[in-house]
Amino acid sequence: MRVGIIGTGNMGKILIESFLDGKAVTPASLTIMNRTKWKALEIKKIYKEINIANHPIEVVKKTDLLFICVKPHDVYTVLKEISPYLTKDQCIVSITSPISVEQLESIVSCSVARAIPSITNRALAGITLLTYGKNCEEKWKKTIQNILEAISTPVEIKEEITRIASDIVSCGPAFFSYITQKFIEGAVKETQINKETATILASEMLIGFGELLKKGFYTLPSLQDKVCVKGGITGEGIKVLESGIDDVFEKVFHATNEKYQNDLIQTNKLFTLK
Repeated sequence: MRVGIIGTGNMGKILIESFLDGKAVTPASLTIMNRTKWKALEIKKIYKEINIANHPIEVVKKTDLLFICVKPHDVYTVLKEISPYLTKDQCIVSITSPISVEQLESIVSCSVARAIPSITNRALAGITLLTYGKNCEEKWKKTIQNILEAISTPVEIKEEITRIASDIVSCGPAFFSYITQKFIEGAVKETQINKETATILASEMLIGFGELLKKGFYTLPSLQDKVCVKGGITGEGIKVLESGIDDVFEKVFHATNEKYQNDLIQTNKLFTLK
């Protein structure tokens, strides 16, 4: 199967590297294109058999399954440009959350899907969120499922939970990275530990924490109960967290949803649903 990727920015590059490292596709079967060509050429330096295209239409002509990895406000322009060259046997996959599969189907006549990746996919782990267009052929659903299983656990979601699911899966690593950095900074400020040592300890703690959950030894509540012995040191720290965090994540999700609604307004101006 020939796979194409238009857009080799942060997430586009992560998909390319993950697909190749996870052996979901071969370099020779992959065609990539970026408006700033040197970014695509940098990837080819590592994966020499990758094909570089100079134009989106060239990618369409060389691929069967095409991932659109450009910014939300550029998706419409790319789709309008390539639409006349797409055949009904091809499939388009957008990775942009504010653009629905219905909007994609309003522009192109082939099968469509939306796949929202996570940076965790670079480690061939984590979730990829999936939504299929109503006209997406079963063969493409199976193909997309298989290719994403090589780099993640694909989870099909409904349109109405797109934002919150994306916050948890895609934005979550950045949120918890920020929290971990604050965790480390607090340790350095209040004790004699240096930042390098604290970072190593915190990073390894997170890896071990993830393994406990992955292997099913504990749930989140039971893990907390196991560590937080009554009258112990951990309990004192939990008291501080309870008084300080409170509704902070409600505020986080409110802010992300507000931004998402603004993005929807902008993208809806471009797309006219049939």
